[in-house]
Amino acid sequence: MTNGLRKIELLAPAKNLECGIAAIDHGADAVYIGAAQFGARQTAGNSTEDIAELTRYAHQFGAAVYVTVNTIVYEKELHALEHLLRQLVEMGVDAILVQDMAVLEIYKKLKAEYMKRGYRMPALHASTQTDNRSADKVKWLKENGFERVVLARELSLEEITNIHKAHPDVELEAFVHGALCVSYSGACYASQYFFNRSANRGECAQFCRMAFDLKDSDGETLIEDSYLLSLKDMCQLDRLGDLLEAGVCSLKVEGRLKDANYVKNVVATYSEALNAYIAKHSDKFCRSSFGKCSYTFTPALEKTFNRGFTHYFFNGRQKDISSFNTPKAMGEYVGYVKEIRRGSFNVAGTAMFANGDGLCFFNRQKKLEGFRVNRVENNRLFPLTMPKNLERGMALYRNNDIEFERAMQGKTSTRKLQVRFVVDVVDGKLTFTATDECGRKTKVVLNENIEKAQKSQHDNIVKQLEKLGNTAWEAEDVRILNSADEFFIPSSRLTALRRILIEALEKTAIPTTEGGDSLRNIKSASSSEGTTTVNADAINIANVANPIAQAYYAAHGVKNAPKAFELNPNYKAGSTTDASAVPPLMTCRYCLRYALGYCVKNGGKRPTWHEPLYLEAKNGMRVRLAFNCAKCQMEVHAE
Repeated sequence: MTNGLRKIELLAPAKNLECGIAAIDHGADAVYIGAAQFGARQTAGNSTEDIAELTRYAHQFGAAVYVTVNTIVYEKELHALEHLLRQLVEMGVDAILVQDMAVLEIYKKLKAEYMKRGYRMPALHASTQTDNRSADKVKWLKENGFERVVLARELSLEEITNIHKAHPDVELEAFVHGALCVSYSGACYASQYFFNRSANRGECAQFCRMAFDLKDSDGETLIEDSYLLSLKDMCQLDRLGDLLEAGVCSLKVEGRLKDANYVKNVVATYSEALNAYIAKHSDKFCRSSFGKCSYTFTPALEKTFNRGFTHYFFNGRQKDISSFNTPKAMGEYVGYVKEIRRGSFNVAGTAMFANGDGLCFFNRQKKLEGFRVNRVENNRLFPLTMPKNLERGMALYRNNDIEFERAMQGKTSTRKLQVRFVVDVVDGKLTFTATDECGRKTKVVLNENIEKAQKSQHDNIVKQLEKLGNTAWEAEDVRILNSADEFFIPSSRLTALRRILIEALEKTAIPTTEGGDSLRNIKSASSSEGTTTVNADAINIANVANPIAQAYYAAHGVKNAPKAFELNPNYKAGSTTDASAVPPLMTCRYCLRYALGYCVKNGGKRPTWHEPLYLEAKNGMRVRLAFNCAKCQMEVHAE
């Protein structure tokens, strides 16, 4: 703890260096970014040079950088993995996100070497890809060296609370915003099976965003051409306080494939909401980084890519979490079609439109159609091409607000650290001190003789010291003590002194407090050197892809752990292997039968169809659904 306060972190995605800097500038306390290899979003890889630059930039605000090394690793890649880990340690990143236990084992070997050389080791965070749903799993991860666990998205508030109560010394990270996977993370093999693109290798082909027919065992079509596995996007903006009270210390935004505008808007929205909550509970919480953000736009989540919002399982099982009609972004509701003329139409509503806006609507077949506005005359819109299926009374959504997009271009936020200057006379010498809100302090003592001024230099001293320009600091206060303003100091000399003080602050590490602070930036990683045995059901052993991980699990009570799904050549569509021998392609808390209102366990209607049920895509792909009511899960099987 710091002065009895729990540090809270807003964690943002970084597709690249630009997005990472944008996240920090708009209020993120930490960012997570992928390296060129081993990140769970292979198309969002970055050079070590860019990661080092992002780390330098973040650290000046006390913000952290976490690197995703959270894919499974093949044996032939182990040397490259060790090389990457060495680079990350040497550049001073704050944490590494892990799925494959070979990363843990290589890290432990490097730790002994680098700590002898005086390096501060990054923390280990258990990625959501390690499928973290229970207190037992969190216990096992803690005992094996992980400081933080990224919880499964599917957990309810009650489940999160209970995990924290069981292990209050483990940092818990929870997703608060962004796309949802229909399967438990780390337990989805559909993309690998059908497309030879492993979700556990960062190559997900988004099988769950495809359209399917739902058929029963008699071949009867129950639902046609719908996105039955596609979920809405998570939004916990109004649940941040509940998460903090439940014990979560890191609030995570999804989106390492999203662009800078998405990051800017979402981070700014959540940062403002988090600040507002903490301001009301300043006796309990504080932000984990420093600096105040000023925006040139008004943050608005509905203006940014989303598939509609849901709390998912936060409040228990809900029916509003899926989006059968489209996997695409609808945007914000802006009114309905009031009257149509040839080539144009009127909109009933209060929204204002601009030339270039992107609008969409659901046609009679419940298919999403989009068009671009070419010209606007009051509330009459002239599309570039008039949609043939647009009808009077249809709801309209704006999925591209051209004015908002323009407002988001260029620099849209400034993050500044507060600094206090003190000018004093100590032992007959002028002394200049700068102290910033992070606790860094620098001092310059003038040894030369200074002449007395004919008039007070107060205003000029203040003026010159406040000229902080494009630095990360702004002057909160300039104090002049012991008649220091009676001495004459040329403006050029004051400018030089200010530059020396600020440059010294930049090179000064933020002070740390050893002890029970809840976030990584003030403690070093630790790992248990003992051997902990745990029930195999509590850990995910399905993704063992190399001999180091195999040996690791064997040493922890799991003998002969099966090889990763990706390493079995028979686990692919079209194989002669009996489909019943293939492990489940997906394991989901989401249940299609519940979503349709036919969950007998929870008081739904009794199904009229004959099970098993099947999903069939237009390209011939077919899977079988199995409903495990005892565990309240749905499984998707190869067929």
